[in-house]
Amino acid sequence: MKKTSVLFLIFAIVLAACNSVPQKKKGKEKLMWFDATANFERFSNKDSIDFYLEKIADLGFTHAVVDVRPIDGSVLYPSKIANELKEWKGYKRGDFDYLGYFIQAGHKYGLEVHASLNIFVAGHNHFDLGPVYEDHPEWGTIVYSPEQGLTSITNLKNKYSAMVNPVNMEYQAYIISILEEVTTMYPKLDGIITDRVRYDGIMGDFSDLSKATFEKVIGQNVANWPTDIYEWQKDENGKNKRVDGPLFKQWIEWRAQVIYDFMAKSRAAVKAINPDISYGTYTGAWYPSYYEVGVNWASKNYDPSQEFDWASAEYKNTGYAELMDLYTTGNYYTNVTIEEHRAKNEAVWNETDSEAQKGDWYCVEGSCKNLRRILGDNKFYGGILVDQFYNNRPQLSQTIAMNIKESDGLMVFDIVHIIDENLWKEVEEGLKAEFE
Repeated sequence: MKKTSVLFLIFAIVLAACNSVPQKKKGKEKLMWFDATANFERFSNKDSIDFYLEKIADLGFTHAVVDVRPIDGSVLYPSKIANELKEWKGYKRGDFDYLGYFIQAGHKYGLEVHASLNIFVAGHNHFDLGPVYEDHPEWGTIVYSPEQGLTSITNLKNKYSAMVNPVNMEYQAYIISILEEVTTMYPKLDGIITDRVRYDGIMGDFSDLSKATFEKVIGQNVANWPTDIYEWQKDENGKNKRVDGPLFKQWIEWRAQVIYDFMAKSRAAVKAINPDISYGTYTGAWYPSYYEVGVNWASKNYDPSQEFDWASAEYKNTGYAELMDLYTTGNYYTNVTIEEHRAKNEAVWNETDSEAQKGDWYCVEGSCKNLRRILGDNKFYGGILVDQFYNNRPQLSQTIAMNIKESDGLMVFDIVHIIDENLWKEVEEGLKAEFE
């Protein structure tokens, strides 16, 4: 046999063998979140970025979500608007474009890369860092605290996020300029995911600006501020309880409208630069209490006033699900199934809640079923918080499997928890369930 024929035969055999190797199934979309500060040192090296992006792609993840604006208001790209975070806790990053390299490497491994930005926050309360401490104290939200009355959020050190007042138009212009800058600088970026597009909680914002803006919207003066909205009283056990005033429902609806309007405005600004970029958001999945942060992420076709006493008949007009290309929500519950949750009968107190909650909603399966109903035809990606499962590793696999089964995709927050606790086996087990 001629030498060329032998070589051709070998080539054909190798090609056939390669083609016979089964391709890894991707299934539903799966997002891995890379927190900005928690991962700062590890991902300050290009080889680490490559190593972990290849690893998550091999596991079946489809997206890398790169946090580029942490809560202190700095950014992780060379901005002309905001301070670039080049050092964190004494570690200095090398001289390379962090987001730019993530996009380049992510695409090499077949991953979409989305940039995450914290929106209505501009300071880190634990370190007194950020614009609300350094340049713009007037941006900081004024909270109505049971203990301190009306005070700046910078005075509440138990809150690590120094949230800003969403109705402040100067700040809105500032943060939209950052969104526009990222979109312009990175035309190959696949998407933007906004985070903390909300009020601090039920206690904010009670600034003079909010009072004046609210009065203009409702067409009347608020005679008793803030008690016409609500007031804090002590119950029989000495605990603080909220007593709603005559304008409470209008107040809740107005705050949700502020967030809706910002979502529409910011989306339009980003899409004007790159119509093909995905515009999405992350929120908490605890809808029955999420009105406390002024957010209505439901479909515009869903009427919450039929189920919840805090919603006016007009509240449904603030539903912004249809504005989002990609919606991720935190199913941050340690109970996975409804049956398990009912058996334990545990109360859940999420980050933004003013009081503990109970019911079928507050487990992964129950949350997903309610999310499906509230969101209608709009897709959602069920999110998990990995560090909730340090002491119950098998449950991490179960919550991954349930989120994939009952939602349209998976969001994992975040990779640092998996690396530090070596939870890769549990993640892989949860992902495999989709194809079993």
